Amino acid sequence: MIGKFLHALAVSSFALACFAHPASAQDTVRIRGTVERIDGPVYVVKNRDGSEVKLTTVADNPLFVAIVPARISDIKPGMYVGSAGMIQEDGTQKAIEVHIFPESMRGTGDGHYDWDLLPRSKMTNGNVEQAVTGVDGPVLSVKYKDGEKKLVVTPQTVVVTYEIGRREEIQPGTRIFVGAAKKQADGTLQTPRITYGRNGEGPAF
Repeated sequence: MIGKFLHALAVSSFALACFAHPASAQDTVRIRGTVERIDGPVYVVKNRDGSEVKLTTVADNPLFVAIVPARISDIKPGMYVGSAGMIQEDGTQKAIEVHIFPESMRGTGDGHYDWDLLPRSKMTNGNVEQAVTGVDGPVLSVKYKDGEKKLVVTPQTVVVTYEIGRREEIQPGTRIFVGAAKKQADGTLQTPRITYGRNGEGPAF
C-alpha cells in the first residue's frame, strides 16, 4: 500500500507542483496554518497571516502526507532533497529545513528559486552529490537541472521526511501546508493534498 501511495505522489501533477513554486494563479491560495476546528468535511484553518480559511479536499482520492522528524545523519549522497534557506555572503545557502524525499518523488520541484517562507528566502531541490564537514555543520552539494548549490546544514536546521498519512490524524491544533488550494464559488478552498505535521510537528515550507 505504501508503494502505491508513493507512486501516486510521484505521478500526481499537483504533488509535483505544490512543493515546487509559489502559487501564482489568481484562483489558487497557499496555506500555512493550524487547524482550529473541523466542521464536517470542512477544515477551518488559521493561516499564518492571521486570516481564517475554510478548506475541503477533493472527493476522489485526496492525499494526506505526514511530515515526520529525520536526522542530519540520514542525509546521504544520492538522496533527493528539498531545502528552504537563506543565501549567505559567500553564496552558500543556510538551510532552515531539509526535506528528504522518498525515491519515488525524485524530481519534485527541481531547481533553485525564490520562496516565500521568509523574505528573500530561497528553495533548492536537487540531488545530493556530496556531503562534507563544515564549520557550522555538514555542507551538502546539491545538483539540480540548471546548476549546483552548497547547502549549509546547522544544528538548528530542521530535517524531516514523509510518510503515508491518514485523514483522522488531522485534528484541531494540527499544523498543515497546502501548496495551491483552489478557490470555490462558495468561498471555500479545495485541495487534492494536505501535508501536515504528525504528533505536534509542523511544516515550515
